[in-house]
Amino acid sequence: MQYDNCKTCRRLGQKLFLKGERCLSPKCAMVKRAYPPGPQKKRRGGNPSEYKKSLQEKQTLKKWYGLSERQFKKYVKETLSRMGKVEDVANELIRRIEKRLDNAVFRLGFALSRSHARQLVSHGIFLVNGKPVNIPSFELKKGDIITIKESKKSKPVFKDLAVQLKRKEAPLWLSLDKDKFEGKTIGEPSLQEVNPPAEISLIFEFYSR
Repeated sequence: MQYDNCKTCRRLGQKLFLKGERCLSPKCAMVKRAYPPGPQKKRRGGNPSEYKKSLQEKQTLKKWYGLSERQFKKYVKETLSRMGKVEDVANELIRRIEKRLDNAVFRLGFALSRSHARQLVSHGIFLVNGKPVNIPSFELKKGDIITIKESKKSKPVFKDLAVQLKRKEAPLWLSLDKDKFEGKTIGEPSLQEVNPPAEISLIFEFYSR
């Protein structure tokens, strides 16, 4: 089921950059209507409950990455099962989600949004180490090289890619060759660098109830 990305940002009360360059323009719904969609009811006083706060943090991060509830819950539960085995479980959760192929394609600037990246990956447009991969959740390893199929580089979707990449800076865990349209994993994503728009500890609390 498709959901309106603009309404999602308004509902959660912050800009999640779900629609690519539109989110950077004055047309962004959070610029024009920075309040929840639907009839505006008078808000009751008092602070939201702990449950409501943890639910909102969960929804924010899940929507930011464009994951289904099933996918997101699986990442969280698997991360929680490693508590005591990893130094920082919050960092571990972000590390694993960031290393998805669709997210890396977005981070490298080959797609304008994560949903766009997911579509491109599903259509078999990218190679990892020279082999086609069409699974958005494919987890990258250090040293993996991401390229666009030669036969796909002339597609209209990549017409302005060279210009787009000129103003793109890849995160520290990725390297980007802007001339070859090639990315490489050279490290590990970190919570500090990613700086997600949600409080991870509250998300763990939500799924630990």
